[in-house]
Amino acid sequence: MAFLSYIGYGLAGYTALTLFFYMLSAVIPKSAFVARSLASYLALIISSLYGVTASVILRLVGLNQLSQWAVARSFKYIMGLSTGVTFEVEDPKGHLQHVRPAVFIGNHQTELDVLMLGCMFPKYCSVTAKASLKKVPILGWFMTLSGSVFLDRANSKDARDAMRGAADEMRSKRQSVYMFPEGTRSYAKEPMLLPFKKGAFHLAVQAQVPIVPVVAANYSHVLWVKGFVFNSGRIPCKVLDPIPTTGLTAADVDELTRSTRELMLKELIALTEKARGPSVAGRVLNDTNGVAKVTGTDMRVAA
Repeated sequence: MAFLSYIGYGLAGYTALTLFFYMLSAVIPKSAFVARSLASYLALIISSLYGVTASVILRLVGLNQLSQWAVARSFKYIMGLSTGVTFEVEDPKGHLQHVRPAVFIGNHQTELDVLMLGCMFPKYCSVTAKASLKKVPILGWFMTLSGSVFLDRANSKDARDAMRGAADEMRSKRQSVYMFPEGTRSYAKEPMLLPFKKGAFHLAVQAQVPIVPVVAANYSHVLWVKGFVFNSGRIPCKVLDPIPTTGLTAADVDELTRSTRELMLKELIALTEKARGPSVAGRVLNDTNGVAKVTGTDMRVAA
């Protein structure tokens, strides 16, 4: 009981501190950045705790593939209530419901992309994550129990084995996977994409499943970490048509990566104009073909 009391006191103090910074933001606007950051971390902790429980229960009843979808939705609603931030997902053809299995990919801007996943994450899908997250208390427990694919970027053999296992799982269980091909967050103020790594595309080709791009507008008007900006807002996000990989081989991956990135960049600019105004297009950073050179772990799966 004493332990639970300490947890209760801790949560109460954390909540009070968050509310204090929200009230302070009326006088010092930058305080809103602290308030929403605190609220976001609390939402993540609550969703992860719920996720551990939900994953165990769903595993027992044979519905483990729904774990990440269930927890993603909980994070969406908690974040909406506590921060006033959400992603408005446009999926006019219902690809999130009907395309399965698939490799879903998206642009990676900041830590807020976890909320984007919360708003769009399809059923029967799991994420990939760097191996170090496996050791994080609560979050790592949930990700392990819910079937996340962990990648050790320092160990190319383990990464290839993990991806090979993911391809097998996708085919046998009709399990989709979500990946960020940029590999890291861009923290960009204007719409841009980092060079794409090829792991997601090798995986899709190896599993012979479609790639489904999901593009979120640049949202630096809502969250810009370098400027300590964190406002409430609704961020547009669009699910693009599936890109088939049937019949493609490893020799086609370079062109597949390049053309997919080009398609996503065009949609990123259009969505950002929708969110922030038409002047955005003139401020887009210079771009190249955007395909990262292959290293031992970028390829992620055997050709």
